[in-house]
Amino acid sequence: MTTNRWHINRTKTALTLSRRLDVRWDIAVQTVLPPARKTRLAHQIRQDMWRKLQALRGFCPAVRVEEEGSYLRITAGGDIAARSFPKTRVEDQIRDLFDDSARVARWLRHAKQEVAHA
Repeated sequence: MTTNRWHINRTKTALTLSRRLDVRWDIAVQTVLPPARKTRLAHQIRQDMWRKLQALRGFCPAVRVEEEGSYLRITAGGDIAARSFPKTRVEDQIRDLFDDSARVARWLRHAKQEVAHA
C-alpha cells in the first residue's frame, strides 16, 4: 500500500504542495493563470516539473497557488540539496513548462472549476 507523502498547506487564499512541511525556495518561477481548483492544478504542475527535473540531484519540488483577484499566481520550484546547481538553467526549464500552451491548457482542463448550477 502506498501513502501520500505530499503535504498540502492551505490558507484562506493559497495552497502550497510540497514534500516537506518547511518549504525552501532555492528556485522559484512565477506565472499567473485563470481560476481553477488549486489542489488539482498544483499536482499537475508538480508532476510535470518533476518529470522535467527528476535528474537534478537533491531536488524537492514545491508548488504554491495563490488567489490574487480574478486569477491565480503560481510559484513553482522548490529546494535543492546540492551545494551548487545551474540555477538559471533550472528556472528556465520551469519557465518552459509555463510557456507550453498545450501543457497549461491540459492543467486547466484537469483542474477546471466546478460551476454551480442555479
